[in-house]
Amino acid sequence: MPKSIKIVLAVLLGFVVWFVVATVANLFIRASLSGYAEAEPAARFTLPMLFARLVVGAVGSAAAGLACVLAVRTVPAAVNVLAVALVLFFLPVHYSLWAQFPIWYHVVFLVSLAPLVLVGAWIARLFSGSVRGAA
Repeated sequence: MPKSIKIVLAVLLGFVVWFVVATVANLFIRASLSGYAEAEPAARFTLPMLFARLVVGAVGSAAAGLACVLAVRTVPAAVNVLAVALVLFFLPVHYSLWAQFPIWYHVVFLVSLAPLVLVGAWIARLFSGSVRGAA
């Protein structure tokens, strides 16, 4: 399979993983954080709720990077493409939500997005190396 196709498929997988993880984590927050489900439709989140949403994004980003690297171990550039693609995807989303959230929230989410994808990739490589080393 050509390298470019591998990159595209790995990036698509990363996006799917990001959204699946974020959706499942958001459902968990709705069920476990008092008042979250009521606050969500109007985006009237308390500080703990905003932090919980940032954790959801962080876990989703790391999981996306991990999945991307595990999918195409032989193409390390794929995770960099994923990191850039996620930032480019979320920039207009956060621009459209700018007035609904504090500026610090947007900055933390957007600035941490790519590094957290790379952390997930690093974890995948670390895990892959330890599994190979143990075999």
